[in-house]
Amino acid sequence: MSRPMSYLAPAAAAMLLSAQALMAQQTDLTIALQLEPPHLDPTSAAAGAIDSVLYANVFEGLTRFTETGEVVPGLAESWEISDGGLTYTFRLRDGVTFHDGSTMDAEDVKFSLDRARGEDSLNAQKALFEGIAEVTVVDPLTVEVTLSEPDGTFLFNMAWGDAVIVAPESIEGIQQTPVGTGPFTFERWVTGDRIEMGRNADYWGAAPALEAVTFRFISDPTAAFAAMMAQDIDAFAGFPAPENLAMFEADPRFQVLVGSTEGETILAMNHGDAHFSDPKVREALSHAIDRQAIIDGAMFGYGTPIGTHFAPHNPDYVDLTELSSYDPELATTLLEDAGYPEGFTTTLKLPPPSYARRGGEIIAAQLREVGIETQITNLEWAQWLEEVFRGKDFGLTIVSHTEPFDIGIYARPDYYFQYDNAAFQELMSTLTGTTDPAARSELIQQAQTMIAEDHVNAYLFQLAFPTVADARLDGLWQNQPTQATDLTGVRWTE
Repeated sequence: MSRPMSYLAPAAAAMLLSAQALMAQQTDLTIALQLEPPHLDPTSAAAGAIDSVLYANVFEGLTRFTETGEVVPGLAESWEISDGGLTYTFRLRDGVTFHDGSTMDAEDVKFSLDRARGEDSLNAQKALFEGIAEVTVVDPLTVEVTLSEPDGTFLFNMAWGDAVIVAPESIEGIQQTPVGTGPFTFERWVTGDRIEMGRNADYWGAAPALEAVTFRFISDPTAAFAAMMAQDIDAFAGFPAPENLAMFEADPRFQVLVGSTEGETILAMNHGDAHFSDPKVREALSHAIDRQAIIDGAMFGYGTPIGTHFAPHNPDYVDLTELSSYDPELATTLLEDAGYPEGFTTTLKLPPPSYARRGGEIIAAQLREVGIETQITNLEWAQWLEEVFRGKDFGLTIVSHTEPFDIGIYARPDYYFQYDNAAFQELMSTLTGTTDPAARSELIQQAQTMIAEDHVNAYLFQLAFPTVADARLDGLWQNQPTQATDLTGVRWTE
């Protein structure tokens, strides 16, 4: 005998509410990235993929970046700056512990900064710490950092992933088992597949809504599309198949976030190679490149053309794209003037991201039109770091520099593209010692212009950052002021 509707309706409603409540209680997340880290120590490698997993999740610094790029307190709750700008006194948060249960204190801060600036430092951004003259422990919660000269970017520098605070007792195993102070603890790394994290029950700050997080690594764009469409993953940060974004936008199951990044995508030239030590050759290459064709062909229209190594969303950006406008006839003439009427052959080594692999094929065809043949080699990320970044064994390469405000790399002759210009180095030294905002803006614009006029590299576009996610997720970063997948504020809304 069937029950009356008056009975069924409340029961059905209760079941629906119960299901919604269970859905609202979801506390696990599977998020995909294209690049897998080569190891898990952000203080000893240049791979941005390390920060993409660990920044703000596992590791923290004295200061940190917000999604808007603002620098805010991190492990330091406050600081005082001396009148001359040489001494920073940091007051550390009380009650902070590392994931192994040990206390984080001023000794750990001193160890981390001294390790980063030491003679045997492997820190990829060691230059950030070169201005530190001394680090002094005042008491367990107070540390004093003395600079050799005023540095208007010091607090900004301390927010980089390369400046996170680590414990001396964790260093031996840090590349495989990272121990930080963040809201998530490292649990497991299945190489080639995923990294698993759990919520840190002893976190000093607000507890994250997520209890369990899995980072999956899917390098192939086709596989990325299939995994997202099948909802095998909940989100894909930096989705590598921009041609599919319209399909996700039209599907109510998903949301698409397209943000800006600090990623200046460049065709880097090795100045240690006889071809590219010639400014005429570098200028020729710059005029042989059709930026918009690369943006349209490799990125399906997602990207902003750039003419220098600086983010267009920065208020100090100068549009210098006309200095390297697409002009293959001029490129051919410049090559003839440089002594290469028949062109030449060089290498083009490409890391895994879509912008490099797809963009590389387009650039190779454009260079061929002016007589430059390229021998393309596709490298995995670890190979690229070894051969190109550390070994400097390349002619050309394509890479996106995702570090914030990183124009200072052009003042480092030992950097992988080996640009050595004393005038630029002096300009950057002056900028470092300048604190007046108006004066800094003028110097930053001069720096952009100098490297653009010298055609140090061929500047292509500012990398867009598309994220595809379940429509019910809230709190994902849209923009990338630093390379990070900060999950501290992410939650399910239903």
